[in-house]
Amino acid sequence: MSKGKESSRVTVALNRKARHDYFIEDKLEAGIMLTGSEVKSLREGKASIGEAFAEEIGGDFWLINAHISEYAPASRFGHQPKRQRKLLMRRREMEKLQGVVSEKGMTLVPLSIYFNERGIAKVELGLAKGKKMYDKRETEKARDWQREKERLLRKG
Repeated sequence: MSKGKESSRVTVALNRKARHDYFIEDKLEAGIMLTGSEVKSLREGKASIGEAFAEEIGGDFWLINAHISEYAPASRFGHQPKRQRKLLMRRREMEKLQGVVSEKGMTLVPLSIYFNERGIAKVELGLAKGKKMYDKRETEKARDWQREKERLLRKG
């Protein structure tokens, strides 16, 4: 587990691929409905959200494909690692997201899972639009040029 940018935020899982594959238009925070063994597993840092996404099902948003490893001491009271987990947000936020996701063809991608200052597990979601291959190349070129400029400035 690593500390996030805020001292009170402990990051459990990061989705590094999201910024490469998507243009992140907006970010929002949501709670996750978890079982006890899932929370224990998250506290040990055993989670992966590389292939995860959020989807609206029956008026609620769900986190799909997020992998939270089983907690060994919970043996028979454990959980399934890739089960769907309900996201907790305000009704107004959900209604706004439903409109944007359905109309503009955008998707909700989890950027990170972390524990806030009160010890509650949260997901940072990004409202994202998919990048085409040429967009990814442009981003890579811009990043390389920025790196090169930094190098030149340090030398000179």
